[in-house]
Order: sequence, then C-alpha cells, then structure tokens
Amino acid sequence: MTYRIGFIGTGPDPDDPDTDGYAMAYRHAPGYNRLDDCEIVACADIVEENARAFAARHGIDARHVYTDYREMLERANLDVVSVCTPPSTHADIVLGVAESGTVRAIHCEKPIADTFGEAREMVQTCETAGVQLTINHQYRFGKPYAKAKELLDAGEIGELRRFEFGHSSLFDTGSHFFDLCNWYNDGASVEWVLAALEYSEENLMFGTHNENQALAQWRYDNGVYGLASTGDGDEFVDGLFRIVGTAGEIRIGGEDGPLAVRRDGESWRTVSTGRDGIWSQGTGRVDRLLRRVLPLVPGRLGDALWDRLEPTTFLERAIEREVVGPLDEDRVSELDARSALAAHELIFACWESVRRRGRVELPLDVTDNPLESMVESGDLLTAEQ
Repeated sequence: MTYRIGFIGTGPDPDDPDTDGYAMAYRHAPGYNRLDDCEIVACADIVEENARAFAARHGIDARHVYTDYREMLERANLDVVSVCTPPSTHADIVLGVAESGTVRAIHCEKPIADTFGEAREMVQTCETAGVQLTINHQYRFGKPYAKAKELLDAGEIGELRRFEFGHSSLFDTGSHFFDLCNWYNDGASVEWVLAALEYSEENLMFGTHNENQALAQWRYDNGVYGLASTGDGDEFVDGLFRIVGTAGEIRIGGEDGPLAVRRDGESWRTVSTGRDGIWSQGTGRVDRLLRRVLPLVPGRLGDALWDRLEPTTFLERAIEREVVGPLDEDRVSELDARSALAAHELIFACWESVRRRGRVELPLDVTDNPLESMVESGDLLTAEQ
C-alpha cells in the first residue's frame, strides 16, 4: 500500500534568510520521500504562507493545504502525520489527532510536551486509540552513537558503570542524551535523581523554559550511574558523551574524532564512523557533484531526486526505519513514545529535585513542569525580576 503523509506545522521555508528556527517539517520530508510506499499529500500551518511554500516544495495539491489541522484530518485521508510544532503545542495536537480516529501513526518532534502530565497523557491516549506514537530521537541512527552501542554490547570496555554528557540544556537538547543513556543501558529503570540548576536569566527555547546551567546525577536499578552538566558547565564533561566501563571508556565527540575508545592502560583509538560526524553526515565528491547538477533539474523533480540521492541524515534514517517500517512489520518502533517518556521523566525529575531541594525517587509523581512552576512562583528569579 501507499502511505499518505501529512504535516502539522511546516514552519517557514529554511531557504529564506529571515527564517527563525529549524523548520523541522523540511527535515522530516526527505525521510518519507526516500520511501517508495510513502507520498506527502497534505500540510497544515497556522501561517498560510508557510503551508503554501511547503506544499510548493513538496508537490502537494493546493486543495490539501490547510491552516487548521483538524480540517486536514477530515479531508485528506491520511495514514501518518508528522507533528513539527513547538513543544507547548504537542499535547493538544497529538491528542486531537489520536482521538480523531483518522490516522495509524504520529511522528512527533521532541521534547514530547511542556509538562510531564501532558507527556504521559499523550502516550496513554495513543496506546488506547491504537495509534503508533513515535518521538524524533534520531541520534540513535547516527553512526558515532550506534557504533558506540555496538562496542558497549560487545564488551569492549567491560561492564557498564557510568554515563556522562555535557550540552546546552536538560530539556531541549538533553532529551536526546537522556534517551541515549537509557538505550545504552537497555531500558533499565531509574531509581533516583539528584540535581541543581541556575536560572538567573530568562532562557526560553521555542517558548519553553530551559535552565542556564545544571548538574544532575541519577542511578539505575542495575547500579549504573549517570551525570549531566549543561549550559555554562557543559565543558565539565570530556567530550560530548562518555560511556565508562570496568575496563575502559568510549567517547563521542572529542579531540580523537566523532568516536573513540580506550581500554584501561592503552591509548585512545579512533573508531571509523564513515562520513558521519556527531551531528550529521558529511559530504564526499559524489555529493558535491550532485549539489552542482541537481539544481539544473526543473522544479519538483529536482527536489525529489535530491531527497533520494543525498546521503541520509540521522533524522531521515529514523523516519525510514522506525516510523513506517513498524506499521508494515507489526512491531514496536525503536522510537516508541514509551522509551521517549522514560527519557523525559528524567528531565522533569531533575527539575523536581531542585524544587524539593533533595533527591527524587522514581517513578515521578508530578504532572506539571517544575522549572516553569518555580519561575512563575518566583522561586527562581530571572535577571528582570
């Protein structure tokens, strides 16, 4: 069968120099275009100009360009919907799509939602409705991250002992790395979380609060620990992500390249990840030739050829393998929202630890966004306050 794909939230054309944001719909679309059994047929955006630009780029009939996603669901006969709007809108949209009974699958951008309660409701509602909900944690499909798991599972560094990561925030970017920690630890349950953070200046990312700096520690029920340092303290971690074992360690991002491994008593050894870096794939001579030739191919045909021939990004691999594939194969997706919810539980538990000024035992029993609540109550003062 051919899966009919629709988009909610196109954003502005990323080729527009005034574009603000990542325009994630334009990043999702090539993943579907690479699949013979997928056709992008509809899109909705509250800014009509944005929806029409996306439709023109992807060959969508003007009859299926909408400003109200509910109308799109009623009229476009969709199988899969990609939700590419800001996090604060995810819950209302995903719940609306699931409860409409019109689609088989929803692929939603991360973070799942602004509050832990909304995130849980999204997962539970989709499960009840029989709708596959996946969350876009695409780093699992980058070679530095996937090969790190292969090395770990092969016993290259002995038994797993600890994760460390350093990045800009716990929520917006950290959701990827909490997800990786859980994945590397084969979905083990977290026992407790202890965290501290600093929020002296308002830090809104796509409308949602993120700390200026944080330090977090957590422990899994199999004895493995995690450590995260964000914002001004992200360089505390040596590299972007470290996996420490009883006989060595693996480092993703550092002076030895995208991926390196060191056995105890030995020097660091760079592990080949092909053209993949820590953020995306690189380009070779063939890719550079395509970039010169394909603009000469007219209109939509050139865009479609580019989507097919360009080296795949992490995100495109995620969509190719784990959004449509599970529908054909009747299996649980590797990007299943339950696994994403576990990563987000860690994030909200970090913020709840700050609110309680102590260690938080899991499972987490809050429904709000602790950081947002603390900012609004004045417990965390911004520079303006």
